[in-house]
Amino acid sequence: MQRFLPLEVRMSVRTPLRLLELAAGSLLKDEASAIAALEFLPTELFPPLFMKAFYGRHTEALKAMVRAWPFVRLPLGGLMHMPHKGTLEAILDGLNALLTHKVHPRRCKLRVLDLRNTGKNFWSMWSGDMDHGSSSSWMAPVSEDSLRKGRPLAPLEVFIELCLKERTMDEFLTYLIRWMADRKDSIHLCCKKLTIDSIPIKNIMNLFAPLLGQMHSVQRLILSPILVSAFEEQEQQVVQFISQFRKLHHLRDLSMECPSFLGGRLDQMLRCLKTSLENLTITHCLLTESDLTHLSQCPSISQLKGLDLSGVVVTNFRPAILQILLEKVAASVWELGLDECGILDSQLEAILPALSLCFQLRSFSLRGNILSMATTEKLLLHTAGLRNLSKEFYPAPRESYSSQGVLLQGRLAQLQAGLKEILKVLGQPRTIWLSSSPFLHCSDDIFYHMEPITYRCNSSAYLMPLSKASLETKM
Repeated sequence: MQRFLPLEVRMSVRTPLRLLELAAGSLLKDEASAIAALEFLPTELFPPLFMKAFYGRHTEALKAMVRAWPFVRLPLGGLMHMPHKGTLEAILDGLNALLTHKVHPRRCKLRVLDLRNTGKNFWSMWSGDMDHGSSSSWMAPVSEDSLRKGRPLAPLEVFIELCLKERTMDEFLTYLIRWMADRKDSIHLCCKKLTIDSIPIKNIMNLFAPLLGQMHSVQRLILSPILVSAFEEQEQQVVQFISQFRKLHHLRDLSMECPSFLGGRLDQMLRCLKTSLENLTITHCLLTESDLTHLSQCPSISQLKGLDLSGVVVTNFRPAILQILLEKVAASVWELGLDECGILDSQLEAILPALSLCFQLRSFSLRGNILSMATTEKLLLHTAGLRNLSKEFYPAPRESYSSQGVLLQGRLAQLQAGLKEILKVLGQPRTIWLSSSPFLHCSDDIFYHMEPITYRCNSSAYLMPLSKASLETKM
């Protein structure tokens, strides 16, 4: 349709973008001239010129542009889907010259280097895909006093998300860390998301633990997995690692997969938590009954939105342990995961009254536990009043299996029909999923291809949840 627009309209839509691109490309044909022109280059030409220099690997132009960058933030992470070590090193070289410059360049306002996967809107805006009207936050004014000759500059803030793995770090990350270490007095590293994946425990305890407490801005910490043999485990190292949590004053999300060092020591870690967590994941860990008792008493979980204890076997625990824990988080929890916990009928029935009070609950998963049809019916009754609950993942009832543990498809179909009738009696739209195997690692494909049990009703027939007595009468 655009070719039918009046010429002046087509020019207003297309010409500015094309002129910027042409001007940037023309400047970079003569890199020396482009560098000389930076002092007088219009601000709106800097981003498209920077993008062309970045992807075209014009290293000298990149160095010069960093020293003259007219915005407070350089969102480099938004361009790093195709990283090249040489261009990234050129940018750091430009920053180095900026940090050691006794007289701050007149145009430069750069205070933040953002290496996270953010800032795509900034580059889209200046490439013509978005309106320039939202650019004010990127052009925030900098005090003239802070640019005064001879005055030391405030440390450059570097934002990054780190994922530390067992394999050697890539070349650029290694170079970046060394570059920042050499300039630690001029750099303020901000890492709000840190993932540690498959690193030997001795490396975590000896090398990482002393540094963890210095990462004051960390909000999400994911440790996956942490396996410790009896030979490797040293009490002093574990205590040193756990003690670092008291210094993480912004920690909100904590996820630990297979933290074998944690069993019997959960109370030590909990005492070190000084913030209210939003999400807590402790999976496939041999926690003790005492550990869960301490968890239910911890002030840091009183506002939890997500709690996942999948793989924490509680078969031999007193039923009241889970009840007390759920009562603690009932007012706030959105997502609850209790897969493969070895939960028995008596334990599930103990938490049902508390579960019925989780009015914020959106997702609840019990897969991998072996529960009877009668207990499953009670579960559906007690969760009928949770209007926000939209994702329900339950195990197929115990009666679906033979005495040898073989799934009986005909029997399962009968029980599914019975559960659908219960949903119909409860009188509200609802969908539940059943896992056909008690072992999730064997049943994921089967589970996701099974038909859900769904009941839909007209809005006029949307009834309030029936009482237990009413349900039993109708059935």
